[in-house]
Amino acid sequence: MTTSDSVRTCPFRHDEALEPDPFMTRMRTEAPIARVEMPYGKGDCWLVTRYADVQLVTSDRRFSRAALVGQDFPRITPAPIAQSEAINLMDPPALNRVRRLVTKAFTTRQVEELRPWTQRTVDGMLDGMAEHGAPADVAEHLAGRLPLMTISELLEIPEPDRPQLRRWAMAMMSMALDDRVSAAEAKAGLRAYFGELTAARRRDPGEDLISALATARIGDEMLTDAELAVLAMLLVVTGHDTTTYDISNIIYTLLTHPDHLARLRARPELLPQAIEELLRFIPFRQGVGIPRVALVDVEMDGVTIKAGDTVHVSYLTANRDELAYERPDELDFERKDPALHMAFGYGSHHCLGSHLARMVLQVSIGTLLTRFPTLRLAVPAEEVQWNTVSIWRYPLTLPVAW
Repeated sequence: MTTSDSVRTCPFRHDEALEPDPFMTRMRTEAPIARVEMPYGKGDCWLVTRYADVQLVTSDRRFSRAALVGQDFPRITPAPIAQSEAINLMDPPALNRVRRLVTKAFTTRQVEELRPWTQRTVDGMLDGMAEHGAPADVAEHLAGRLPLMTISELLEIPEPDRPQLRRWAMAMMSMALDDRVSAAEAKAGLRAYFGELTAARRRDPGEDLISALATARIGDEMLTDAELAVLAMLLVVTGHDTTTYDISNIIYTLLTHPDHLARLRARPELLPQAIEELLRFIPFRQGVGIPRVALVDVEMDGVTIKAGDTVHVSYLTANRDELAYERPDELDFERKDPALHMAFGYGSHHCLGSHLARMVLQVSIGTLLTRFPTLRLAVPAEEVQWNTVSIWRYPLTLPVAW
């Protein structure tokens, strides 16, 4: 596409705590299908911000992720994060084949069997926080440790390797141009590590999830070596990164919404539903994720998206769409709206680890609130420092007292 005066420029970042990006919000009401220019990549693209339109783009086969492979597509990071063999750059039917194999290996039962271990681990972490005394940093004592430990337990990642994996995962997510080289090196490091690890598990499988993925078969189908390596890498990076920041963001939101926190304490049975609402409500990342390419001309709401055009969707704005939710900017733990939130994506690329994330969030948040019934921020909310580099939005530290 060629740029013109009709193309809007947006920084695609908003660092004011967890307030919605005002540009993205304005696009949803003023120009819900708009041509925009991204910070990186070649050409401009479309930005789709309404819930129903996001549903269409993410579930309609006229829009392709696979067509991105090898392209310098518009994006918010200096280099693409996804790898060409990754499941998030696949289309059906190849995508369906991989998802079936993953679903066979990565079951809800497997996640639930990990719940007691997760509970014991959280209890131990909170013991340490209590011994440390107030004020204590929830990000240090809980959020920054638990998700990586949990996914590493599931995959049987050797403990000495975990800090390096964490450093690589954080480096990969930078939006800063100065970090382009370190992000590429981190991506290569992760790929090499999981190439070796998955090959070893395929030769000598154990009881872990990587081994289950390596040996999963449906008929004659199984994951290729490249698919297995990139999938294991994806599970570690996204399986701990997003949940790490979700824990901190949810705790911050609860502590800055005392009436909601009091209601949840009075009715702890609301916790699973409250977490779903918090996931909808919180803008968990900057800008947009991985786009799609229109394979043919597509007419949407009077706008023609041409074959070959790149299309980004915003799950963040869809989660706040007044056409999908009543009072979308209000936090409501007893919300009756039928629309499902899009914090885990939508359609064929809905997050494969959402059941693990939900379990970790339920255990960590529920146990923290029970263990510390007078939990509160130890500093004024406006003094909390926020990440301004990564694609993720989260507090760098979250000091609490009780």
